[in-house]
Amino acid sequence: MRRPQRPSPTPDDAEPVPVRGNLPAELDTFVGRHDELAQLDSLLRESRLVTVAGVAGVGKTRFASRAAALMEKRYCDGVWIAELSSVHDPELLEHALVDALGLTDHTHRPPRAVLVEHCSERSLLLVIDGFEHLLDACAGLVRELLRRAPRLQVLAAGRRPLRVDGERTFPLAPMGDDDAMELFTRRAAAVRPGFRLTDGDRETARELCRRLDGIPLALELAAGRLRALTVEQVLQRLDDRFRLLTGGSPNALPRHQTLRTAIGWSHELCAPEQRMLWARLSVFAGQFDLEAVEYICGGAGLPADSVLDVLDELLAQSVVLREDSALGSRYRLLDTVREYGAEWLRATGDADRLRRRHRDWYLGLATWCELDWFSPRQADAAARIDSELPNLRQAMECSMESPDEVHLAQYLAGTLWFYWTGCGHLSEGRHWLDHVLEEESPYDHSRLKALWVLGYVAVLQGDPAGAVSALQECREEGERSGDAAAVAYAVHRTGCLSIVTDDPGRAEELLREALTRYQEIGELNSNVLMAQVELGMAVAFLGDLDGAAAICDEVREICEDHGERWALAYALYVLGFTALEAGLSGRARRMLEEALSIGHTFDDLLGTALSLELLALITAVEGDATEAAVLQGAADRIWPSVGLPLFGSAHYGRPRLQCEERARAALGDVRYDAARRAGRLLDTRGAVARALGTGGEAGALPDPAPGGSGAGETRRPAASRTTGRGGPELG
Repeated sequence: MRRPQRPSPTPDDAEPVPVRGNLPAELDTFVGRHDELAQLDSLLRESRLVTVAGVAGVGKTRFASRAAALMEKRYCDGVWIAELSSVHDPELLEHALVDALGLTDHTHRPPRAVLVEHCSERSLLLVIDGFEHLLDACAGLVRELLRRAPRLQVLAAGRRPLRVDGERTFPLAPMGDDDAMELFTRRAAAVRPGFRLTDGDRETARELCRRLDGIPLALELAAGRLRALTVEQVLQRLDDRFRLLTGGSPNALPRHQTLRTAIGWSHELCAPEQRMLWARLSVFAGQFDLEAVEYICGGAGLPADSVLDVLDELLAQSVVLREDSALGSRYRLLDTVREYGAEWLRATGDADRLRRRHRDWYLGLATWCELDWFSPRQADAAARIDSELPNLRQAMECSMESPDEVHLAQYLAGTLWFYWTGCGHLSEGRHWLDHVLEEESPYDHSRLKALWVLGYVAVLQGDPAGAVSALQECREEGERSGDAAAVAYAVHRTGCLSIVTDDPGRAEELLREALTRYQEIGELNSNVLMAQVELGMAVAFLGDLDGAAAICDEVREICEDHGERWALAYALYVLGFTALEAGLSGRARRMLEEALSIGHTFDDLLGTALSLELLALITAVEGDATEAAVLQGAADRIWPSVGLPLFGSAHYGRPRLQCEERARAALGDVRYDAARRAGRLLDTRGAVARALGTGGEAGALPDPAPGGSGAGETRRPAASRTTGRGGPELG
């Protein structure tokens, strides 16, 4: 049935796009610094790179975030913050910025090229925080981005400037007396409701603020003690701590010593079990949750069932920060607080044991999330790994330090296959897989798993040489050692490579062999279902449409039984392809629209682009040539972030050529090219909304129905949205 025609989008009639970005919401009131904010605003109007520099604890992060939020509407492509303190390896800097900008790229391109391309034509503000330990790498990256992205501005926050040409430094001084008093009073009222400074203790509080040099972190730590002490008692104890903890370097800035004193003073006021937990918490990178704390930090001197109470006390003292998220309550330490705790942990001689416990916990977490990936909890598994990535990186780094534990790093890198391939992190996955396989280790199950995952990632990145090398090594060593699972996966991914390189006959042979091997070892998971989907695609390319549909109908049934959505979207894609080839455009549209909707909820750019390509042909068949060209243009915009358009495959590319021939014949070259250019103006969300007939408005996308098949003549009602990122490459 022909769909109603809609006007193609143009810059003139497009609705305003809301400001995008990832600035965190403020959880408490920002205090003071009005003059400094105005000065920073002026600097950012004059310079493309401004660095807010100051001592630890002076409030650089909060100040930069506040300034960015006030200027947010100035940047049509948004304000994005990249927090780098948990990134320890300079080679991961570019991956961290890719993550911070919310980019998904499945290509073999280095992440720096992805960043440059993304920023080159956008007006955005990039806030870089906590870069000191990555100074040289960060300076080089910022220098290149500014040179090649003329509308990009960078606001950095660190203890020292980047020293990049054109940089303007904004020294952030401690708070003035009035602002410091206001901050101290507000934070005191937060921990002790009803708190007010009396005439008698106002001068005492002012003296306290002066002795703390107006450093926000020190002020907040002091305010936290008012839960149990008076202002006078805090000042007296502060005097004791100053005298006790003045062993810093004579060359260090006085304010740096003051901050350390404030942290050390807070540490001394903690009970012994609180100090112990503080030290043990320093093993975490980034956020952590209560279950991890109880397992890793509980033990001798701190029973697991007492951890919650002790953690609550550290929260009350502002040693630990709480951050609520979709995953529940999570916690983190400020960097300076973590560093202080780490020194105490090393002094106890317990650091190595705690790091191993940390590593073991995150090995278990990755294992459980891999199992959850084949379940209705796919989106939750993706979100959990995303939030725990700094800790997972640290776990891999820990395992690489000992030759006897390299196999654990290989196991972890391989177990995260679903995150690397299904959530848009192919480039970082390739980094870790290459890294863990560099070290000599036995060809045990862990190494073989890392090899087939490396081969899979290489296939998706368009690196056939790398894929063949890894997969051949995996198969040969798997056969030699008797690891039937490794052989099955190596055969499967070799078949995957064959289909995208236009050898469907060889692909069918290998994929059938792989499925037989999977059945023999009792393997059933998302990988196995994708092998069936890929077999269906190969069979369809060979002309057996009924056979392909039967294969993917079986996949759909298994997905519905297990709550699997990731593979379901690709099964629906193949079913849409076969229906379209059979002349059933209505059925094909239903299948493809559901595939598109599911793929979009996972931010699966490959699945989205593939579905848009087929929906464009369906739209042309239904008689709306203009809309077909618009959808082709929308797909054009997505492909550079995925890889070679349609894999450079003649089989995958045939529907695109058919669509273009039909649309050009109906519109003529000028109108067709104009409509296709208009489609390239659509972002991914707008393109999906348009293809689904819901318009381009944010929030208008229908939610996919869990387990829905789209097989009936009546479209299923929308159900709750799942979330996640990324997607696999079909074939």
